[in-house]
Amino acid sequence: MTTHEGYHERAIDGPDGRRLEVATTGPASGRTVVVHHGTPGTASLVHFFDELAEEYGLFVVGLSRPGYGASTRREGRVVGSVVEDVHAVLDALRRDRYLAVGWSGGGPHAIACAALGAPRCLAAWSLAGVAPTDVDFDWTAGMGPENVAEFELARAGGPEYDAFMEVAAAVMSAATPESVFADFGGLLSPVDQAALAGASAREFMASSMREAFATGWRGFYDDDRAILAPWGFDLAAVSVPVAVWYGEHDLMVPPSHGRWLAEAIAGAATTYFPDDGHVSLVFHHGRDLAAALADPAFAGADPDQ
Repeated sequence: MTTHEGYHERAIDGPDGRRLEVATTGPASGRTVVVHHGTPGTASLVHFFDELAEEYGLFVVGLSRPGYGASTRREGRVVGSVVEDVHAVLDALRRDRYLAVGWSGGGPHAIACAALGAPRCLAAWSLAGVAPTDVDFDWTAGMGPENVAEFELARAGGPEYDAFMEVAAAVMSAATPESVFADFGGLLSPVDQAALAGASAREFMASSMREAFATGWRGFYDDDRAILAPWGFDLAAVSVPVAVWYGEHDLMVPPSHGRWLAEAIAGAATTYFPDDGHVSLVFHHGRDLAAALADPAFAGADPDQ
């Protein structure tokens, strides 16, 4: 992947002496946006914003959750644990108020910032984000077969799940642009496959998978366990604006999750994309997202105010 001139990586000391892998892009004078990567993933997701950050005046911060990339594992973490890490990173970067964005498995972590990170967190966006598991619908209904099998094993835990993780790590750590469609299998709807038609888009996905497993599979394991367990906060505690974006043709996080979150979070601003899936929702609407993040309504996110 080509490194953008505004892109920087660094290691930051987190709570309990843990190391946190951090990536940033965009002008330092821009408003602060914290991006939560998917499951699996790393801080390098901020590369998606390289050009948009410059155009819209955004300073985008990503951190690899514990166990991913070069970030030290935090065994037993819950979704809400991420807020402590986010604030430690922002303190080190001398940033104060921020907007949170989470894609896929990062969605709950962005919502955690909205629930536990106020008043520093001013608003959050959940993009094709999962719902908690204590819901009144079949949580895996509509998912591709790979996700259904993964979450069945994750709920049970034990040697079979560990073996699954080892195989997944071996496959994903060797991902290439040519292998992406096979690696994701039945998780890519036709519209998502079309969004990944270009080699650069597939390399973006492949490099993220490779980096996620740089030190093993425990980050992926811990993410699954955290998503399936209680999240460590109540959705009723959300006191800042939250936007929920979801697509109809999503085989990783079906639209039932987006609909449920939209109803469960008081005052959530919902955007439904009838023609998009899990990947295309982000790839097709990145400019819309950047414009929303730059909205003057969130002027309090500017670091000098």
